[in-house]
Amino acid sequence: MKLIDVLPWIRSIRPLLILVDLGSVLFAGLLVREHISPFALVAAATAALIVCQGADLHRSRLVLSVLEDLPRLLLAVGVAALVLAAVSPLNTLSSQSTAEIVAVFAIASLALLTTLRAFVYAGVHAMRRNGRTAHPVIIVGAGVVGRRLAESLLGKPELGLVPVGMIDHAPDLSARDLPLPLLGGLRDLDRAMIDLGVNDVIFAFPTPPDARTLSMVRRCAEGNRQVFVVPRFFEMMGIDHHRRVEVIRDVAVMRLRRSGLNPAKMLLKRGLDVTLSAIALVLLAPVMALCALAVRIETGPGVIFKQTRVGIGGRTFTLMKFRSLKPESMLESQTQWSISHDARLGPVGRFLRRSSLDELPQLINVLRGDMSLVGPRPERPHFVQEFSKAQERYSDRHRVQTGLTGHAQVNNLRGDTSIDDRVRYDNYYIENWSLWGDIKIMFRTVAAVVRSEPRNRTIMLTASASRQDADTPEPRPARQ
Repeated sequence: MKLIDVLPWIRSIRPLLILVDLGSVLFAGLLVREHISPFALVAAATAALIVCQGADLHRSRLVLSVLEDLPRLLLAVGVAALVLAAVSPLNTLSSQSTAEIVAVFAIASLALLTTLRAFVYAGVHAMRRNGRTAHPVIIVGAGVVGRRLAESLLGKPELGLVPVGMIDHAPDLSARDLPLPLLGGLRDLDRAMIDLGVNDVIFAFPTPPDARTLSMVRRCAEGNRQVFVVPRFFEMMGIDHHRRVEVIRDVAVMRLRRSGLNPAKMLLKRGLDVTLSAIALVLLAPVMALCALAVRIETGPGVIFKQTRVGIGGRTFTLMKFRSLKPESMLESQTQWSISHDARLGPVGRFLRRSSLDELPQLINVLRGDMSLVGPRPERPHFVQEFSKAQERYSDRHRVQTGLTGHAQVNNLRGDTSIDDRVRYDNYYIENWSLWGDIKIMFRTVAAVVRSEPRNRTIMLTASASRQDADTPEPRPARQ
């Protein structure tokens, strides 16, 4: 058994590049060690690492080139030199020698950074050429762009991607015209990746319509595959230094972010939910007590309204709210779209709904694990059935825990707003999830709550809705 099989993390270039950058700055500091303090040197090295990390210089890339990295390395060295001068005690740097000391440090740092990185890149290129760190890849799309990519990858093994086949399904497509074996159509991609042990895939304008291709791209990303896509107008993106855009000869490809919904990050999200919901329940206890008293005075006993909602994986749970009014029957609470304009709604109930204070008991749902602080808003089973029939990808919202607030809500999609828009926003949130994104949504929720509810158009749920009697009012989405 090889060491690389025992310690698979050494396949990544990131630890080595971090070590190279840190060592380069520290070794450069040894040249001027008599004039600077150890603390100043550590601060300078830390600053250089932060800049390199922010400039995306520690990530494994297809094209590894010191010349490509040079502008960002110059920035890192410049910041490190400024930090060194700023942090060093005044009595260790004379006014005459300050510029000279900083210049020697900067030049030595840059020389070591570029030289050591060049050696690292040469070693990585050699390992890719002999197949030790190369990845097999399937190219989806056998048109001009796909064939161009296949030929480029075959001619440049140092890029680290070894094309093993192509996927496409065009009526006039002939396998004899392709530089790689034709593995079938788009529906055969999953099987081909499993059979050939492939984890990387490039989507390069395949024949199937964009909707089908996009669905497959999503599936690959959710399956933790490494996905590359050729963007539209890729010919104009050669000088784009976006951190996920790389150029294979003359074709720009974009590396899609792997799904953030892994168990470790979900555990971190759950920890944040428990901590913040517990703190909020303690701090807001007086407010909740006043709300409960007001509801009790206005509507009588039973201040907490309980309702069945659909959560993660389609599982149901009991959601809690402060009661705005008493429904006439259980059927009404399950199928009534909105009570915002109900004549039975009193001043307290109207205020609680307008201020969203009626949602505060859901902090208990969050603490119990029924919901998250941030996620798609949960809906009742009756409407989940209706929406799933009428709205494409509605059920995809249940891939994650539902939330007290969400990306759709802070983008003004509350109240009587389009369900189609909410579905798109919710799925965008899921596919681009990050913990910092959740924190931003929490902050933006405060501003969203104080805004008045948007007056958006109402929508039809199903085709049958258009056949309702003319005297029957159109249903409107319930406020969430």
